[in-house]
Amino acid sequence: MPVINRFAEMLPEITAWRRDIHAHPELRFEEHRTAAFVASKLEEFGCDEVITGFGGTGVVGVINGKSGSAGKTIGFRADMDALPIQETTGLPHASTIPGKMHACGHDGHTSMLLGAAKYLAETRNFAGRVVLAFQPAEEGGGGARAMIEAGLMDRWAIEEVYGMHNMPGISAGEFAVRTGPQMASPDKFEITVRGTGGHGAMPHKGVDTTLVAAQIVVALQSIVSRNFDPMDKVVVSVCGFRTETATYNVIPDSVQLLGTVRTFNTQAQHQVRARIDALAAATALGYGAEAEVRHMSGPPPLVNHAREADMAAEAALAVSGVAHRNLDPIMAGEDFSEMLLERPGAYLFIGNGDGADLHNPSYEFNDEVIPAGCSWFVTMAEGRLSIA
Repeated sequence: MPVINRFAEMLPEITAWRRDIHAHPELRFEEHRTAAFVASKLEEFGCDEVITGFGGTGVVGVINGKSGSAGKTIGFRADMDALPIQETTGLPHASTIPGKMHACGHDGHTSMLLGAAKYLAETRNFAGRVVLAFQPAEEGGGGARAMIEAGLMDRWAIEEVYGMHNMPGISAGEFAVRTGPQMASPDKFEITVRGTGGHGAMPHKGVDTTLVAAQIVVALQSIVSRNFDPMDKVVVSVCGFRTETATYNVIPDSVQLLGTVRTFNTQAQHQVRARIDALAAATALGYGAEAEVRHMSGPPPLVNHAREADMAAEAALAVSGVAHRNLDPIMAGEDFSEMLLERPGAYLFIGNGDGADLHNPSYEFNDEVIPAGCSWFVTMAEGRLSIA
């Protein structure tokens, strides 16, 4: 089954949905407008069940096949939340909310699953049941776990679960999926450096926390390069440097460093944490300061199940003629991994073409890939729930 002609006809409509969501971005667990928009569409399409407020601000839609709900149930997930980024695209449908932006394409994911929902509700050319999970708070908010704990998998006896994410750098409309580890576990850390503040003209009278924090940043860069095999996939990045002052001549009493760690297994995760703790404490001590470290675990690595990844690739190949299987694991994180711990399934990428990368203020979802994305969801539904 190639790209379904119906989605080419629906492209202007689905694009309008996507751009409306894009213009009104909402951060994690704030997706009230987006959730209301999604729920109204699902009800308009004639879904058999539409549940709002699921796992916070999540929405679930249920579509039964030609013979009702009897038979196998599969789940599809799309994320709805935006990021705290100031958009710079200048597009007519750019964000209308200062400091908030759909810079990861969740507006596109939601719209493609809505498009598939409309088609499946119209045709119902499958046996069994499709559950559509529109998830809040993927961006570090634990939205997948919230939906699971609310009963997503058990309430409808979901047997397999699938998701999709756009990926700049892959040709538009092509797909990529690998068996096994595909995305890393994204942990966070905070290091608070405490010393003695004072006048910038008399640093000898205090303990310069800014200097200490800067030395810790440099020291942390040795963790991966000097503690791990060069073939291992580990990342340690300091991404924030926060002080209690905002002037030119005051040395602050404390400085906070914010960062992320990306690993694919618990051994590497524990080793990195131990090195962060040791380097922060020893570096601070050497300058007469103190360092306190707090680690925050993210979702686990995203690991695709072999059988389901093969089926996802087969559907992708049928839709676009291209399903890259030699994809290298990437260090970005994705809490769909939580769902893959609960049920077998797979997560694949759809190419967004050339352009700005994810989480960039000039990023834009490529609306031309919408028909291929919608077609993949439908192909998976009709293939996994085929009518005998």
